[in-house]
Amino acid sequence: MAISTLRIVWLYPDLLSTYGDRGNLLVLAHRARARGIDVEPMQIRSDQHIPHTADMYLIGGGEDGPQAVAADRLLQDGALSRAAEAGKPILAICAGYQLLGSSFYANGRAYEGLNILDLRSDRGPSRAVGEIAGDAHPQLGIGPITGFENHGGRTHLGEAVQPLARVTAGVGNDGATEGAWAGHVIGTYMHGPGLARNPKLADLLLAWAVGTDPAQLPPLDDTWPERLRFERFQALQAAAQ
Repeated sequence: MAISTLRIVWLYPDLLSTYGDRGNLLVLAHRARARGIDVEPMQIRSDQHIPHTADMYLIGGGEDGPQAVAADRLLQDGALSRAAEAGKPILAICAGYQLLGSSFYANGRAYEGLNILDLRSDRGPSRAVGEIAGDAHPQLGIGPITGFENHGGRTHLGEAVQPLARVTAGVGNDGATEGAWAGHVIGTYMHGPGLARNPKLADLLLAWAVGTDPAQLPPLDDTWPERLRFERFQALQAAAQ
């Protein structure tokens, strides 16, 4: 593997950290360490400069006010945009996902986004709350996805991104697609935390970060994550009957 110590930045936990999104950092750290990779987690608050030397960047969800503040500070800092240009893996959840686009809606008006992903977000007709599931883009090789969503936005994808998944339950972007990805940047509405429910997505991000193919990562015992996934998919099937 290309690196021996994996440096993972958890961005702005003082502004964007809801519904267990910090768990994504814990999942990635555990799965890396279980494979003998040292991990250096870095929690960067909104009053700190973002390091440009990290191997992966994570950003979570939050309310309208903190989202607007986070977008402004990320635009001023510029490091996350440079990380995306350099091909560093980025995982953004909910509000963090929205601010990666060209614009998003908060506090009753539109705000400028980071333009990292070709998408824009606005308000939907109703709030999307509950389980979300979908069939991930086949090129990602991660199979069905499962998570929990709680947002009032709708996200419209441009031509330069692909949907993370086609929705089979819940709303996601617009009731048809969920999330987006381009290069090594993934955005999603999945809380839960999302990576606890989707270990193949976690391993895809790890593989990108260490410079290998996901199939080359040593296998782990995913008995408990798979039981959780089975239970969540079974619950969706039961609710649909």
